[in-house]
Amino acid sequence: MEDDLILGLTREVKEEVIQNYLMERRILELQIEDLQERVKAVRDHATQSGLRLTRMGFLMISPEMFERLKALLQMSEQGYWREHLDRSFTRGVRFIRVRAFRERVKFRKLILEAYHRLHLWMNKYRITYEELAAECRAVNMNIEAFHKNYDLLNILSFLRGLDTTALERKQLLGENFTPEEMASVDQKLYIRLVDFNKLDVPTPLTLPREDLIEEGLSALANEIYNKHQNKARWLMQ
Repeated sequence: MEDDLILGLTREVKEEVIQNYLMERRILELQIEDLQERVKAVRDHATQSGLRLTRMGFLMISPEMFERLKALLQMSEQGYWREHLDRSFTRGVRFIRVRAFRERVKFRKLILEAYHRLHLWMNKYRITYEELAAECRAVNMNIEAFHKNYDLLNILSFLRGLDTTALERKQLLGENFTPEEMASVDQKLYIRLVDFNKLDVPTPLTLPREDLIEEGLSALANEIYNKHQNKARWLMQ
């Protein structure tokens, strides 16, 4: 009788531990889901920043000037941002309106303003990227603490030793597991750390400061206007 009481109490304690485990596990799952939603938003921000880079490439008009721009921006030959620079510009960003009495000055202002907006968007993207990285680290710390707080081997041993019906098991485990999943319950219980490098979020592009690149961009704008005056005027219409 006493042994049955001890066994009953032990089982109740273990079931309570598992219920707490599943509750905290669900909280972690929600945190990971929120993180994945943030990943989508950060990717969208990267796309919008990339459109500003695509516009810069479009304003260069000729391949020669395009190469000059790459040199000014100190861009590598490969990568996410280089792909955006190579793309065909199809709008998707606000039209830039500039004013000046002379067309040459107006075109130079257009180039400088386009770079200003690119720089602004990239800085904003860097902030969202760093916030995402910090959130990922926080989630991983929670996952590590979670696994330290629970002995998975004891939980697995208890679950596999149950001789109750599938319905009772489902009531114990909540909606996280079905009877068919019991065979791989160890995989279901373990939560892997989030690998930030596998989230497919591009590292922000490091751009020259506006004051340091203004002279080079102005000279480039003047050269583009000299060689492609008609196309430059068309771009400002």
